[in-house]
Amino acid sequence: MSSIYKLFRVCLFAFCILGLLQSQVSAAHSQVQQQRPNILWIVVEDMSSHFGYQGEKLVETPHVDRLAKQGVVFSNAYVTAPVCSACRSAMITGMYQTTIGAHHHRSSRGALKIQLPEEITTVPEIFRAAGYHTCNMAYDASKPDLFSRLGKEDYNFVYDRKKMYDGADWSKRKAGQPLFAQVQLRGGKLRNVPRWYDEVVSGLDHLVQAEDVTLPPYYPDHPAIREDWAAYLNSVQYTDKEVGLLIAKLKRENDLDNTIIFFLTDHGISHARGKQFLYDEGAKVPFVVWGANQNPKHQVRHDVIAHIDMTATSLDMAGIELPQYMQGRVLFGPDAKPRKYVVTARDRCDETVDRIRGVRQGKYKYIRNYYPHRPYLQPCAYKDGKPYMAPLRELYAAGKLNKAQSLHLAETRPEEELYDLEADPFEVHNLAGDSAHQKRLKKLRAQLKKWELESDDRGRFPEDEAMYDSDMAGYKKKNPQIQKNIDLMKKWKSEGK
Repeated sequence: MSSIYKLFRVCLFAFCILGLLQSQVSAAHSQVQQQRPNILWIVVEDMSSHFGYQGEKLVETPHVDRLAKQGVVFSNAYVTAPVCSACRSAMITGMYQTTIGAHHHRSSRGALKIQLPEEITTVPEIFRAAGYHTCNMAYDASKPDLFSRLGKEDYNFVYDRKKMYDGADWSKRKAGQPLFAQVQLRGGKLRNVPRWYDEVVSGLDHLVQAEDVTLPPYYPDHPAIREDWAAYLNSVQYTDKEVGLLIAKLKRENDLDNTIIFFLTDHGISHARGKQFLYDEGAKVPFVVWGANQNPKHQVRHDVIAHIDMTATSLDMAGIELPQYMQGRVLFGPDAKPRKYVVTARDRCDETVDRIRGVRQGKYKYIRNYYPHRPYLQPCAYKDGKPYMAPLRELYAAGKLNKAQSLHLAETRPEEELYDLEADPFEVHNLAGDSAHQKRLKKLRAQLKKWELESDDRGRFPEDEAMYDSDMAGYKKKNPQIQKNIDLMKKWKSEGK
């Protein structure tokens, strides 16, 4: 055998071995890719704790109830902001909106823009860099697959959608490519638009009637409020129907068994004491984590969590290293670090200037009002246009509201509020002036002050007037009538109120 032939055989053998090794490595890599779970966020607008699994007896929500029964329910989940854009800014970064300067509702809509700090990267970009297909979609009954239009973003800073999302259709991802998807559902907003609501009621087997509704004790029994609340509960039922369609889509496309689902709302019901405020009606949200192969499962946890913990947990479940700056916390596994308390913050909403901070620890909630000389319900075009507001104001002016019903319509508010949520789940008995609770009040007050400093709460400083005017220019184009509210905000500011 010639030396050239021997050399050829050796090279051929080495080439085959190398090819086999490359094939095994490629197969192993493909297997790892397929083993990485899909992460799906279902984010519902404007809904509080009114699903069947939470004890609401007037609704039928079998799909969400099944996720809750089979998954992990967090009974004390709070958003870091009780209004959509600030909440979503926090959610998409894993950061308190007050830390990144995105705390004013729908800021950056004018000529002046808010930039994220250089070190902060949005979560979809992190998933994308790790090889995930990213999409943000919403339900669209006019399309064959039902979930094909772009979903709500509403972030209070400058961002590039093309860098964050591959689109609104995950079916176009590569074979074996894991998925990070957000599905935005209209939720409680359905009742605001007749054509949406008509669509809701026409397809439901069971309808909640106004006469069956039991209102919270801080709302008066008025027909308009009952009808609005019934429409809201019907929206809850329609949301469940959408969740069922989404689960069916995952199952049909053989994605369900490898998908971890997070179900939550962006804040509570849009009502007088709900959205924009820190009571449980506005800040406490449903929060369920479901996965066919997830551990643990079939569990209810009562520890307090923030909605930004979904962000950190999603990255952790996907095997992606968390950025060191991230304030969200992992909820499962060895890296989980339970919170001792959670903070919620409300700042300017539309044209209405405010600053409220709340701390939930154990069974107590502490609320600090930084504008105590202003009414809770300052003039706000968004809220004043709701069907429940006129009856509330009329009944209050006529002296027909009881003490609990009058609380939120008062012309001023206490600097501090303290509630025992076990004894007083509706938060109508303020314990801040009770001598028996002064020690706890001081402790929670100190915790909030410490958090404001350590988290660099930007709400400590008034919004720049040029930024406010820039944002208001956009609002006035849609509704010139808000100028009187803007003038009032500036007048109160000049008076130190």
